[in-house]
Amino acid sequence: MVVSFLSIPVKAQLNVNVNIGSQPLWGPTGYDHVDYYYLPDVESYYNVQKKQFVYLNGNDWVFANALPSRYGNYDLYNGYKVVVNSPQPYLNFKNDRVKYAKYKGNKGQSVIRDSRESKYYVVKGHPHGMPPGQAKKLFGKGNNGKGHGNGKGKH
Repeated sequence: MVVSFLSIPVKAQLNVNVNIGSQPLWGPTGYDHVDYYYLPDVESYYNVQKKQFVYLNGNDWVFANALPSRYGNYDLYNGYKVVVNSPQPYLNFKNDRVKYAKYKGNKGQSVIRDSRESKYYVVKGHPHGMPPGQAKKLFGKGNNGKGHGNGKGKH
C-alpha cells in the first residue's frame, strides 16, 4: 500500500473594505469601515456612505441630510455612537433601542476630528489633513488592497 500526499499551494484572498475617508469628523475612532452609526441619545442612525441620517417620524423612517429640529441641541461630537455594520439596521430598531440604551448620555468617546492617528488625516476637514495624492498613496490602491486593522474597533 502506497500513501502519497500532494502539496497543493492554496491562495487566500482577503478583501478589506476601508472607508475611513467617508466617515464624518464626529465619528468615533478605531474603525476602518463603518456602514452606519446608531445614535442612542436621539434613537437615530447615520448612513456613512450616503451621508444621511435615518430617524423615525411617527411610523415612517425618514432619510435626511440633517437630524430633525427636535434634536437641534444634540451635539454629534459629544454623543455616543455605536458602529453597526449591517444593511438597513433601522429595520432592527426595536432591538437596537434596548441593546444600546446603556450608552445614552455617555460622553468622552474619542472622535476622528481630535485623533492624531495619521490614517484619519484623509477625512475632509480634519485639522491635520493631507493632500489627496498623499492620502491615495497611503490608503488607496497603492497599499495592495490592505487596510489598517480589522474594522472591528472598540465599543
